[in-house]
Amino acid sequence: MHPEPTPVTTETTTTKPQITFEDFAKVDLRVAKITHAEPHPNADRLIKLQLDDGSGSPRQICAGVKDYYNPDDLVGRHIVIVANLAPRTIRGEDSNGMLLAASDAPKDDPNAERNVVLLTPMSEIAAGSSVS
Repeated sequence: MHPEPTPVTTETTTTKPQITFEDFAKVDLRVAKITHAEPHPNADRLIKLQLDDGSGSPRQICAGVKDYYNPDDLVGRHIVIVANLAPRTIRGEDSNGMLLAASDAPKDDPNAERNVVLLTPMSEIAAGSSVS
């Protein structure tokens, strides 16, 4: 049994501007299955992931989770992604989306001890399933 996590205090949480439901509805959250994972060839903290997002075409994303996850341990896992995020090139590799993860410390504090946890479905569900 895992111990209960320590609650995040308001000192470490940031409040972002409120958005409308219509703004939120524009975000396409989907379940994706990790089919391949490897260290990014040009970045120490990134992992390059190949995903099955249910579309029939492979999707690649780059994620800054190498300090917290071994690439081999990610293969076969289902995660939640932002599927309609504009593509970008990160250190020479295409990234077509973003995985969702929770963190208990601010990114801008290099001395803070951080835990990063990937958001995953609690039960099996098909790749490409919509998250709402």
